[in-house]
Amino acid sequence: MSRKLHIHAPAIHYFDMVRRCHSIREAARRLNVASSAVNRQILKLEDEIGAPLFDRLPGGLRLTGAGEIFARHVTVVLQDMERVRSELDALQGLRTGHVEIATIEAVTSDLLPCVLKAMRERYPDITVGVTLLGSQAIPEAVSSGAVDLGLAFALPRSADLQQVSVGHFRLGAIVSPQHPLARHQAIAFADCVEHGLIMAKSELSIHHLLAPLQRRLREPRRAVLESSSLELSRQLARRGLGVAFQTRLGIEADIAQGELRFLPLKDNGGIHSDLGLYVRTGRYLPVAVDALARQIAEEVRLREREEARLNEA
Repeated sequence: MSRKLHIHAPAIHYFDMVRRCHSIREAARRLNVASSAVNRQILKLEDEIGAPLFDRLPGGLRLTGAGEIFARHVTVVLQDMERVRSELDALQGLRTGHVEIATIEAVTSDLLPCVLKAMRERYPDITVGVTLLGSQAIPEAVSSGAVDLGLAFALPRSADLQQVSVGHFRLGAIVSPQHPLARHQAIAFADCVEHGLIMAKSELSIHHLLAPLQRRLREPRRAVLESSSLELSRQLARRGLGVAFQTRLGIEADIAQGELRFLPLKDNGGIHSDLGLYVRTGRYLPVAVDALARQIAEEVRLREREEARLNEA
């Protein structure tokens, strides 16, 4: 079985848990120790550093400037400890560990389930935690160490993130088969305006990809609905309530069953959204994290090749 390493001072672990929970009491509960023990270690750290690490606010604890700096150090230390544990396990032929990934809603209906099924078959002792976030929130989750991997569309370049794989997917309009636009093979964004726009909110990458097209409209139109849920947008499009926008990812089954039509946008010769997999820059990946990253990259490549085949057909 996987070994647990306790080679760093308890204060490191206590600080990290308080940072995550924003509460000494909750951190103590999760660590199964007394609150006084956690508080004592935090005070000891603050005394050694010579500055408070947390602001004590009515709504909980919040990192100070010094706390932010120390948190970055702690993240590196704890993730490196996980790497050491993983490498020791690998020497014994073990494939164990836990991986946390933050991802977007679009990949949860088909792509990610396929990945996790393959992982379960290949590495039954690796466990996975999945958090759903908007694309704009994923960089912070990765760089802060809250998750090991981030899977998202169209993230801006950042010195804190390293892209380990990427797939290119066409953005399109989705409508019901009975919709007046359904007969088209591809379509311009401006042609969708008269039929009611179902738009993504700013926390989703689609919003930022379509914003330049909205600004070019001669007569700007307000969306009939704005949502941070692609699932809600998809369901409204299926019911003929407007035109939604996304890639084929997440709606493959609807397209195959004839419940939705996907119309690639032809503006600017086609608009593509890059689905990237990210880790914190400079991080050496433990065996479990590397295994999941490779499985995701493999599945994304398969989907990318399938889309290329469909575009050529």
